[in-house]
Amino acid sequence: MQQSPRAGRQGDVLAVVSQTGPTVSFFDAASDQHLGTVDILAEPHELCFDPTQRLLWCASAYHSGYYHANSGRRTQLTVIDPDTRRVVEVVDIAPEHGPHGLALDAARGRLYVSVEGSADRPGGVVVIDTQTRRPIGRIDTDAPGPHWFAIDAAGTTGYATNKEAPFVSVVDLEKGVLTAKAEVPGSEGLAVSPDGAYAYVAAPYAAFSGPADGEPPATGIRVVDGRTASVTGLLPTDGTVIPVHLTSTGKLLAGELRMAPDPASELGRHAPGRLTVFSAATHERLGELEVGLCPLTITSSPDGRIGYVSSILSSTVDIVDLETLERLARLDIPRRGESGAHGLAYVPRPA
Repeated sequence: MQQSPRAGRQGDVLAVVSQTGPTVSFFDAASDQHLGTVDILAEPHELCFDPTQRLLWCASAYHSGYYHANSGRRTQLTVIDPDTRRVVEVVDIAPEHGPHGLALDAARGRLYVSVEGSADRPGGVVVIDTQTRRPIGRIDTDAPGPHWFAIDAAGTTGYATNKEAPFVSVVDLEKGVLTAKAEVPGSEGLAVSPDGAYAYVAAPYAAFSGPADGEPPATGIRVVDGRTASVTGLLPTDGTVIPVHLTSTGKLLAGELRMAPDPASELGRHAPGRLTVFSAATHERLGELEVGLCPLTITSSPDGRIGYVSSILSSTVDIVDLETLERLARLDIPRRGESGAHGLAYVPRPA
């Protein structure tokens, strides 16, 4: 008899950001029971769990609004104890602003945070010491709006996607310098293979504007060779991909934005999104599943058995059995405006 994907998850916790909450909610990973909620600074976006310090980091990008349509960029990161569910500290990284993407090198105790540029400096990545919780460096990425950031398992190479810039910034984390630009249409989420050989990049980016001039680029996931910083393949999708996640079992998860015709709008209206699953090794399309409106973040359990897809416009989290591609549950995340569920983090129980 096949073991339930829920088995053995007692004490594990799923943390979920509500962008207009503004909150982080905690759910029991075995039962989906709501355990509590922490109020945080406005416009929280992404989450990152540090298992060494047992702390959650949350980036708040703006005072209100969103990318290119906001009332000002924030400079803060909130540090949360997921066990006691309380705010430990608010870390100010000023003059850096617009923090968004988070990537952890637990072995070296480094947290990498993508930040937006200004009139006198391009966007970049701030390096934070996770023990002192203070910035210790910055790496320029030569683009105004680096958004998502991911690193290889060795902690030597990082990749920043750039919404409008036609490249992914490749940086040497040991030297702290930009080393290459992988040419792609403006990009969204990304994931890096464990051996660092490939980066999987969602491109083109979701412009949320009228039709572009000329033939639009094919939607999907660009496969970037880490050695040459060149695109070597395309995993095609029907809709624009925003989040990308690679599980511990080698499944590549893509969250597709889908639109339906609407006579009242040139852009159409949001339709249920799609979780599309590929094999990272073979690039084979393994299946798909309908999810909420505008999927924005994806994560998975450490064993790669369960996937979690947050959709910001429906403010839901779909919990998916990644072996059968069946929905196990859907969580409704509280919100105060149009934007709801965003960042996700899986927090294993204390050893």
